Amino acid sequence: MDFDTPGGPVTHTAPVVLAADGAYSAVRGRLQFLPGFDFSQEYLDYGYKELTIPARDGGFALDPGALHIWPRGKAMMIALPNPDRSFTCTLFWPKSGPGSFAELDTVERFEEFFAANYADARALMPDLAGDYAHNPIGHLVTMRARPWHVRGTAGAVVGLLGDAAHAIVPFYGQGANCGFEDCVELDRCLEETGDDFPRALAMYGARRKEHADTIAELALENFVEMRDKVASRSFLLRKRVEHGLERLLPGRYASRYELVSFSTVPYAEIQRRISRQRGAVAAGALGALAAVALAARALRRR
Repeated sequence: MDFDTPGGPVTHTAPVVLAADGAYSAVRGRLQFLPGFDFSQEYLDYGYKELTIPARDGGFALDPGALHIWPRGKAMMIALPNPDRSFTCTLFWPKSGPGSFAELDTVERFEEFFAANYADARALMPDLAGDYAHNPIGHLVTMRARPWHVRGTAGAVVGLLGDAAHAIVPFYGQGANCGFEDCVELDRCLEETGDDFPRALAMYGARRKEHADTIAELALENFVEMRDKVASRSFLLRKRVEHGLERLLPGRYASRYELVSFSTVPYAEIQRRISRQRGAVAAGALGALAAVALAARALRRR
């Protein structure tokens, strides 16, 4: 491993390298030159820019107990509370086309568009023009790699963790959590193998890859849900029914969002559980309809 330091270049050799150096991992970049190492990255045609709603009279300007979403079909803004009682707002807009970052390329154009489409938020953002002018446009990317461990020279082994192995878009808020889960699983594997790093890293990758791929897809799906569906009456009705079932059947029925955000159920198992729940609900609904139909027929016969 070669490092640039304030004192000059430093080279260090180690039998084990655990690379948790982020989505643009230097270690993974080197591994990509090795035969048999697969890597892909997929960018959304969307960018993001952060804005601020400051505290108002020392308090929150919006309800701090809610996730605030401004769905606009092909674009959206969200707001999340901060400890200083401000809110960080994030615009997720197309990179090109109508209503995009490319089209709204001056502060004047942006302010006119924002006031027309986010009027209630605009009234809470005195520094809007400055935020838009000075905050950069970020990019949204999903990265996948395989395998997560590679044998090097002289028996050395390299393992990838967190975003270095599986960078995802932020729409489920699970990127950091997924990396922490990698650490927990690797720790389990080291315990099971008696700290045999080559075996433990192979076991860790085999166990975690399915779950990392699942949350990557769920995060992309949740973007569409937040951007498009939360303004739909049928979608909101379905969510009310879902919350009603959670209250009616505690511990037996849980929404996908509840399981992803507030449980330690592995991501791929969540998908399987949701499929089973939906099947059971559908069967129950059909059974109830059949019972009603039979009761109505019996009444007619009387």
